[in-house]
Parts: sequence; structure tokens; C-alpha cells
Amino acid sequence: MPLSPSHRSASRPRVTLARGCSPWLAPTVLTAAACTALTRRSGKWALAAVPASALSAGMLWFFRDPERAIGQGRVISPADGVVQSIDAWPDGRTRVAIFMSPLNVHVNRAPLPGTVTSVEHVAGGFVPAFNKDSDRNERVVWHFDTELGDIEMVQIAGAVARRIVPYLPAGTKVEQGERIGLIRFGSRVDTYLPAGVEPGVQVGQKTTAGVTRLDRD
Repeated sequence: MPLSPSHRSASRPRVTLARGCSPWLAPTVLTAAACTALTRRSGKWALAAVPASALSAGMLWFFRDPERAIGQGRVISPADGVVQSIDAWPDGRTRVAIFMSPLNVHVNRAPLPGTVTSVEHVAGGFVPAFNKDSDRNERVVWHFDTELGDIEMVQIAGAVARRIVPYLPAGTKVEQGERIGLIRFGSRVDTYLPAGVEPGVQVGQKTTAGVTRLDRD
């Protein structure tokens, strides 16, 4: 039996555009629209309209922000991407680094419910996020007060991603999986699991923000 329009729409996840995309998206779309309109006067404008339209379509894809059914687990992934490394830290914590390619969703989500205790911007470079020296890149350091104690999460800009847009200020209460910020284009997101919490993912594993569990029982 075919689904009714209401059932079809309910079965599809709603996709919106990420907050903070306007400075990049608006000029691109306006340029494409203007070039397309000018093709009516001269076909030569198609030489500009075609690539401008393709770039606009790419931007719409890059800045998509789909709704997600939040996953189960004490700590869930804050980013779409691939687990780049899992490192034991001297203080007993474990860092799970997730590399985000330009094709991933760029909106990051809260790994646990709690309260944002600090949001600190740290100036730095812009080497590729998969480079070991990317620890010195431009970044935003988040701290959350959670049931597991203090949780640190770091958004790291890459060679292309040169702007990190936090959505929330310190003092904000967040739900697990709630949107907290945007990194424009590819980059990296590090989550520090507290001492005693074992990682439940492996290097090379794909993750989905708000869905993939990072810890294990």
C-alpha cells in the first residue's frame, strides 16, 4: 500500500541549513542567481552561471544540518567523520580525535547532557587537520559539567576550515546531542573521555554526530 504524503514526509529526516553559513552561502547563491538571470541577455554568461550554480549546490550540501534521532550511551560523538586516533593522556583521560572531511556534516553536537562551563577561543595555525601539528591550529575549547565530571571537547580548524562558530555561551544547559557549534568545511573534533571510561570506537571507524557511542560499558 503506498504511503500517504504525510507518512512519506514523516519518514524522512528533516534537513535544514546550519546556523552560521550565511557569510559563505549568501554571496555564492546571489552570484549564481545574477549570472543565471544575465544569460537571458547573452549566452556568454552561461560560462559563469554554470560553475556558480555548481558551487552554490555544493555549498548547500556542505552546510546541510539534518535532524537526528539521538543515540544511546554515556558519551556520544560530537562530530560526523572518521576516528583518526585514540590516545591515552597523562592525566588518565583518553582523547578520541575525529577527522571531518569537507563532505561531512559540519555541525557539532554535545557529547553529554550538562552545563557549558567555558568556551575558549585559542588562536593558531591552519595546517591540515590530519597533520600531527594540527594540535596548534585555531581551535575552540569547550568544557562541560556532566554526570561524569568535567568533559573537554575541542573543535580544531583545518587548512580549509578557518572559522569556528560556537552556538552557545558558558552557563548554558545542554541536552545530549544538542547542536553546539559549526566548523566551516573540514576539520577535527577531539573528545576527552574521563579516567575510567573506556573508548567504544576504533581508529578508522565512521562516526555520526549525536548518534555514535564513543564509550563502552
